[in-house]
Amino acid sequence: MDQAEIFDRRARRLRRDRAATATPGGDFLRAQMIEGIVDRLDAVARRFTDILDLGCGAADFDLPGTRIVRCDAGFGFARRASGPAVQADEDRLPFADASFDLVVSLGVLDSVNDLPGALALIRRVLRPDGLFLGAFTGAGSLPALRAALRAAEPDRPAPRLHPQVEVRAAGDLLMRAGFALPVADVEPLAVRYRDLGRLLDDLRAMAATNILRDRRALAPAALARAAAAFAQAADADGRTTETFNLVYLTGWAPDPSQPRPARRGSASRSLADALRPPGAPTE
Repeated sequence: MDQAEIFDRRARRLRRDRAATATPGGDFLRAQMIEGIVDRLDAVARRFTDILDLGCGAADFDLPGTRIVRCDAGFGFARRASGPAVQADEDRLPFADASFDLVVSLGVLDSVNDLPGALALIRRVLRPDGLFLGAFTGAGSLPALRAALRAAEPDRPAPRLHPQVEVRAAGDLLMRAGFALPVADVEPLAVRYRDLGRLLDDLRAMAATNILRDRRALAPAALARAAAAFAQAADADGRTTETFNLVYLTGWAPDPSQPRPARRGSASRSLADALRPPGAPTE
């Protein structure tokens, strides 16, 4: 195992296998992400035929009239997926280059050891002018849980939550991976919880609990302090608001038919001319 890896690959598979047996509807974030991806697809005026659903999860992404291959890091989700499916990590994809014209990834790329490598592989399995649409929880997510955990372990806090990707950094990674016309944007989602236990149950259903390699269990007394701190942040209705920042990624596999930025120095007017008030004399 690579000592530089921060996530435990085996624990990640086991968490996803556990989530595959969870109550249907538990992964509401994936359902929310599917809605966001479908909205973005509606703005694309082209037809797709071969799709990779990367991190297939509990709620199926579907596009009628297409062939969809499902792929997941967990055996459970891969086994229960509709249609052809394989088990593989996102940064170790087994597919041939130029196999798909659309790759969709929902809720998994934030827990991949080699995110730049995963994006590069996604770019490789796309055909020219193929589209990648991804979504995951990004930086600034789970502030209420973070605050509760800090209160629970004020003297010697242990790593409990994963590092989170900033939306600007996500856009930079798309460019580094070779995507054309990259776009990264974020949409916050607020959820009100009656207690910390409900939030932790949701995170388990999403396979979003701690898989850091140097993780250690939270002692019962610390968990009780975290629950009390979470409850203290509740509003008048007795609910604590938690925030999930959903980062959406869009990128195209390069193709000569795509629009390109103008060549540097090719503008017919200077910036100074463009900003000069009407009627002002030119130099």
